[in-house]
Amino acid sequence: MTDPRLKLAIFDCDGTLVDSQHSIIASMNAAFDVFEVPRVSRDAIRRVVGLPLLDAVAYLIPNASQDLVEGVREEYGRAWHHIRETEGLDEPLFPGLIETLDSLESDGWLLGVATGKSRRGLDGTLEKHNILNRFVTLQTADRARGKPHPEMVHLAMRETGVAPEKTVMIGDTTFDIEMAVQAGVMAIGVSWGYHDVEELKVTGAAEVIDTFEDLPRVLTQI
Repeated sequence: MTDPRLKLAIFDCDGTLVDSQHSIIASMNAAFDVFEVPRVSRDAIRRVVGLPLLDAVAYLIPNASQDLVEGVREEYGRAWHHIRETEGLDEPLFPGLIETLDSLESDGWLLGVATGKSRRGLDGTLEKHNILNRFVTLQTADRARGKPHPEMVHLAMRETGVAPEKTVMIGDTTFDIEMAVQAGVMAIGVSWGYHDVEELKVTGAAEVIDTFEDLPRVLTQI
């Protein structure tokens, strides 16, 4: 059952809430080095941010064996945790996020996250910035089919009792936009992330915002 009074804003994490590209690139490079796989460009790694990690590795190493892909994934995880426990992860919030969350909540929006991260990784990121409790539904690629499959959006709506026409997905990649389109919800792109604005529009974004401060206004207009 859905409640027509409720409305839900689901956010991607990497590239939308936080700028995590530096730690992601460092971890991927470290994993490639373990297996003596030639490194790829930073842009190539940025392109796969948001996909489930296994899919991202397979995309970056075409025609690799399943054993190699799984090995790189495991080494990526080790590198990520090493960075977190030593120098600390470089994943600052994008400007204006906290104020925007405040504004949306005051306007009655429920907040959620749908991400290619694991639940452990997502919790760590949100706790670091003291915003974990702002989100009432958290969907991760280790508990549902990853982007661009719509399952995470479907689960978020089911958990919150919000109808598709009252749900919005906000993200920086075509994977986010395609997931929203397949789930039958409105997609809003952000221009500060890892995919180009025109790609987001072509994939189906109703709007692309340039700052978080634009989001409450866009949602009100829509």
